Amino acid sequence: MEANSHHAQLNQGEENEMEIFGYKSQGCQKALCIAGYVLSCGALLLLFYWKPEWDVWANCIPCSLEEADVVLLRTTDEFRIYSRKNVTWISVSALIKSVSDYPAIVGEGSIFNEAIMKPSLQVKSIQVQKVRYVWNISVKQFQKVGVLEDHHTCSAIHAKFGCGLTCDEQNVRRLICGPNTIDVPVIPIWKLLIKEVLNPFYVFQLFSVCLWFAEDYMEYAIAIIIMSLLSISLTVYDLRQQSVKLHRLVESHNNIMVTVCRNKEGFQELESHLLVPGDMLVLKEGRALLPCDAILVSGQCIVNESMLTGESIPVTKTHLPQADNVKPWRMHCAEDYKKHVLFCGTEVIQTKADDRGEVKAVVLRTGFNTAKGDLVRSILYPKPMNFKLYRDALRFMMFLIAFAAIGMIYAVCVFTLSGEEAGEVAKKALDIITIAVPPALPAALTTGIIYTQRRLKKKGIFCISPQRINMCGQLNLICFDKTGTLTEDGLDLWGLLPSEKNCFQEIHSFPADHSLPWAPVFRAMVVCHSLIVLDGKIQGDPLDVKMFEATDWVIDDSSAHRVEGQGSTHTTVVRPGPKASNAPVEGITILYQFPFSSALQRMSVIAQEIGGEQEVFTKGAPETVAKLCRVETVPLNFESKLLLYTAQGFRVIGLAYKPLQAERQSADLTREEVESDLTFLGLLIMENRLKRETKPVLEELSAARIRSVMVTGDNVQTAITAAKNAGMISPTNPVILVEANKIPGSLSASVTWKPLDENNTKDYGSLDDDSQAERRIRLAAGSGQYHFAMSGKSYQIVAQHFSHLLPKLLLNGTVFARMSPGQKSSLVEEFQKLDYFVGMCGDGANDCGALKMAHAGISLSEQEASVASPFTSRTPSIACVPELIREGRAALVTSFCMFKYMALYSIIQYLGVLLLYWQLKSFGNYQFLFQDLAITTVIGVTMSFTGAYPKLVPYRPPSQLISPPLLLSVILNILFSLSMQIWAFVVVQEQPWYSKTNIHSACLSGNDSHMENSSTISSLGFRGVRDGTLREVNNRYKSYENTTVWLLSTINCLIVALVFSKGKPFRQPVFTNYVFVLVVTGQLGVCLFLMFADIDDLYSKMGLVCTPTTWRVSMVIMLAVTLAVSFIAEEAVIENRALWLLLKKTFGYYSKSNYRRLQRVLEQDSAWPPLNETFFSDSVALSVDENMGGHSNPTFDSNENTL
Repeated sequence: MEANSHHAQLNQGEENEMEIFGYKSQGCQKALCIAGYVLSCGALLLLFYWKPEWDVWANCIPCSLEEADVVLLRTTDEFRIYSRKNVTWISVSALIKSVSDYPAIVGEGSIFNEAIMKPSLQVKSIQVQKVRYVWNISVKQFQKVGVLEDHHTCSAIHAKFGCGLTCDEQNVRRLICGPNTIDVPVIPIWKLLIKEVLNPFYVFQLFSVCLWFAEDYMEYAIAIIIMSLLSISLTVYDLRQQSVKLHRLVESHNNIMVTVCRNKEGFQELESHLLVPGDMLVLKEGRALLPCDAILVSGQCIVNESMLTGESIPVTKTHLPQADNVKPWRMHCAEDYKKHVLFCGTEVIQTKADDRGEVKAVVLRTGFNTAKGDLVRSILYPKPMNFKLYRDALRFMMFLIAFAAIGMIYAVCVFTLSGEEAGEVAKKALDIITIAVPPALPAALTTGIIYTQRRLKKKGIFCISPQRINMCGQLNLICFDKTGTLTEDGLDLWGLLPSEKNCFQEIHSFPADHSLPWAPVFRAMVVCHSLIVLDGKIQGDPLDVKMFEATDWVIDDSSAHRVEGQGSTHTTVVRPGPKASNAPVEGITILYQFPFSSALQRMSVIAQEIGGEQEVFTKGAPETVAKLCRVETVPLNFESKLLLYTAQGFRVIGLAYKPLQAERQSADLTREEVESDLTFLGLLIMENRLKRETKPVLEELSAARIRSVMVTGDNVQTAITAAKNAGMISPTNPVILVEANKIPGSLSASVTWKPLDENNTKDYGSLDDDSQAERRIRLAAGSGQYHFAMSGKSYQIVAQHFSHLLPKLLLNGTVFARMSPGQKSSLVEEFQKLDYFVGMCGDGANDCGALKMAHAGISLSEQEASVASPFTSRTPSIACVPELIREGRAALVTSFCMFKYMALYSIIQYLGVLLLYWQLKSFGNYQFLFQDLAITTVIGVTMSFTGAYPKLVPYRPPSQLISPPLLLSVILNILFSLSMQIWAFVVVQEQPWYSKTNIHSACLSGNDSHMENSSTISSLGFRGVRDGTLREVNNRYKSYENTTVWLLSTINCLIVALVFSKGKPFRQPVFTNYVFVLVVTGQLGVCLFLMFADIDDLYSKMGLVCTPTTWRVSMVIMLAVTLAVSFIAEEAVIENRALWLLLKKTFGYYSKSNYRRLQRVLEQDSAWPPLNETFFSDSVALSVDENMGGHSNPTFDSNENTL
């Protein structure tokens, strides 16, 4: 056994990668722990609940994973979160009667064969985040079940599973894999309640409440209980609603009747939860929901994948080829494998059988392993947020606890020396913790986020991850998808540039009076698409719809058509419509489709004129299509023509075709054979207009110094033009195209830097012009005003071979074109590594991964897929981006204000109490109640009402609590409060009317009623009077110091609230928050009334004593001075941005963000960016040959040596 078999990796290389450790339960350790639970009254159990790793370490001993009965899991991200799982055993002995049946039932080479222990016929398993893993005996590791093994080749899948599984095979697989359900039970309310109540914050509150009850501080204890119950109820209600919503989302396809093909038993109907990987599913005519992921092995399907991609465009799926090679099927199909996979939760709209009869699919994944299961798991187990604010909040709490500990020691010393009882001393000392650490702090922090969420909802922006709202305030780079996000969703057909005998013909503009002549290019427009007729309406890709509509032909949607030699199959037939010009054919049948693939950037169809020959038609990215055509059919000026249109921002599509030999059957041909030796037919030119709001929004972001980056699947040149039109790239800034290529026949690669000259679409200029252009670019580069553009292919090669260059490229990379969905996610991640706070705005389809990866993903699609995105905008416009940033900044600043306020309120109260402890006094219960409930709670609720400032300023709020301005603000205000309280505490004792024992001495001369009152009170003697207990307690606290300190500290809380409620530049001015202004005015009125009113009953109840008017006026002056000093300090120092920038400069402080560091390095590098140079991956820089320096075509390696 290997030395490290105690520890292994689970889901290696996947998003949810974890480390797994093996442990064995130990009886005596368990007994000791149980004793510990009892002796600690459950506190140890609670600690183990919070820290599962301590639970495992205390109860178990480490052992190899093979012997383990408990495993400890740890995430591999920076959070390193632990969880504990018990190992369970599954017995399959009941299903395998004799040893001779074993190989046939289990299947050689399958995970099931490797997992069943002999002779006990048991399987060892664990369940992690709803997915089951079994112990593979031969490789000694836990492996996922519920998935068809990856090692099968295409031919093996057809051969092995083509006839279906036998009943016995299916039963064994079902027992080991579990049911095929995405089961999200609605969590019972009691479970949610317990989980919420055991939160450390609420446990601390419980401790506080118990202490307050022990001290008869009933009112606030009850208020806190009510508030906590309200908060818990709201959270539980929210969680319950989410749970119900998620349950409804998945229950629809947990039990569907499906038809499976049984080996030796024919077809059988069964419930979908009984399906297992390897089952042969038969798809019937008509619409159906898919209950699992499956590989299509015969026929063709049209599915609606909006549940997964957010795009409700019908997608065509083709069957897995029967290729006879040794590569696993997924590697054989490369990035295109998804075209053969039907995903769980998507809807099959139409099935088309081929000559092999039924439309069949092999079950690939079941339950939570499916695409939909994965989506649901990402909602159930979201990635934890790493935001400095929350880490700092925790550190701050620790600091307050340390602060409280000092107070506790002080309290214990003071009260013990005065001879107090031990119980009283303990209560007083513990009281300090509840004063110094405000129990209402987390609740106050969340109120701001809740209000922001409500404001966003009013603006049509929905948020499923409220914690990310604060993150939006930090965003400084936004990635935008192009089509449908920056530009209009639909495309308009602008023109067709036909090509004949390697020459471009005259352009045909749309909408035109004369129709197109009957030619292969016209036939390509008629058949080269994946459109279907659904409910009498043509549906499909908007580009296909526009192209087809321009021909005036129609789709005949009657279901089956006879095709010579192919029996009756379901094919699409297109016929000339009423408006179409005379065509020499009755119609064209589309026999077979190779659907569009973003990896291959093209699609093809095999079509046949009714009564005519079969032909292949291909359309796709012009550069891709041109490579598939015979060289002699591609016009010589292909590149310059393409550049002419793409530089104007048009979307260009290449068309090609070839006739098929009669003897070749379309179903037997591979995609490679079909898409070769084509004849180039021309270019289709589409116009994709910018949305009206795109330019103003991007200008607003640019003014706020928020970088905008375009990430698109379109052509580089089209994307660059769109970026210029949208204002992402200023007209004066040069664009440098970065092209990376793998060197054929070797493992190395090259990267070339080509400046894009403004005029290169018209004429290529001379060498002199080029050197001038280079000088211009060098000048721009000096100030960092240049932009890199690259394609997905180049991005991939740079990431693999030139990883040291990637950060430098990303620093000024503005256009990333022809990017696949995986590359989009990778790009977002790379930006995050440079310490950018990245927002991603897309319309769903190919952006799902990137939307999840970004700090703030904003989906402009209301489809179900947007559940993966934290934010969804109801209006499909990027205007929601600045809105979200504004609200995020306001929420972040509100969180800081609340934090500062709550910290200061507790420290002001803490200082006041410690001063009074010196005289063995404290605040009375009603005094505490007034400060805690009437002042702080009300302010905590209303302070967050302030809305966001409408203008985005060119800097962000601080991202951390422990930043110098914030800390200085808190420290200064603590010092102001401390000075004022100590000054008043000392000075009151120096007053001529002051008496330590007679609390009525100050007002005796002027108030006889007081005299009578005091004599009555003193004659009662108190000690034995039961109904006077409360008054006695209050009397015990009554003193001139108490009255002075309490009034000052209470009004000080209001001063702090006002000073901290800052408005501009991130929030609206405080006077716009009418509720807050009204509340603070009302509270100040009440406080001044308490200070100047001389009402005996009120004073008696509040534990206050009468002081001379002059002293009251002195207190008001003290408070006014504190307000003025505090306000000036906040405005002139804390909020003085110019001062902090000067200090940074003076002390040479620079931002530690990776991208800032890199910027500083590149500013000193005169050789960056390289121009007209090629680097090879062995890092030898080679200057481009002089005679090529005059012009390097920005999009293609040109053969035109005519310069």
